[in-house]
Amino acid sequence: MKKTVIFAAFAALCAVTPALAEPPVPAPIEDHAKMLRSDDPQLAANKKLVYDMYRILLQAGHWERAGEFIAEDYIQHNPNVENGLKAVQDYVRESRPEIPIEPVLHLPLIWIMAEGDRVATNFVRPYKDENGETYYTSWFDIYRIENGKIVEHWDPALKTPEMERFNPNTTRMPQK
Repeated sequence: MKKTVIFAAFAALCAVTPALAEPPVPAPIEDHAKMLRSDDPQLAANKKLVYDMYRILLQAGHWERAGEFIAEDYIQHNPNVENGLKAVQDYVRESRPEIPIEPVLHLPLIWIMAEGDRVATNFVRPYKDENGETYYTSWFDIYRIENGKIVEHWDPALKTPEMERFNPNTTRMPQK
């Protein structure tokens, strides 16, 4: 009897609960230069370091320049990439083609912020659902900076085949 009442209450609740609305697509910011500014010159330098790392290393695939941004003893908390500069170089070389370096980042950047020795980024990332329909979500990365180099990285990556050789160049927003 008790289970029937609980089930009936749950079924009634589901019947009156509206379907989830489609969440809005996070809006990338067009003025990257404005986001890179800071009243604190060290915070501005840290943001620029991370921004240029994305632009030159991850977007353009220039793996040989990784040492300009990444420390030799780099700590990686993404389960798909090993620790160290060489691992970053190998990851970039194996996961994306080298293309010309652009003056701006084309990944759909929502924001970049710095506090102390940390820089956090947020990007729009498209995915396909089980029906093949595109949906958009947010991706976050956090970097720790020491002596002008990235020494540590965190993100929400899972150990899945899709993320093992993720190429951010495939996450551009559709053109309007």
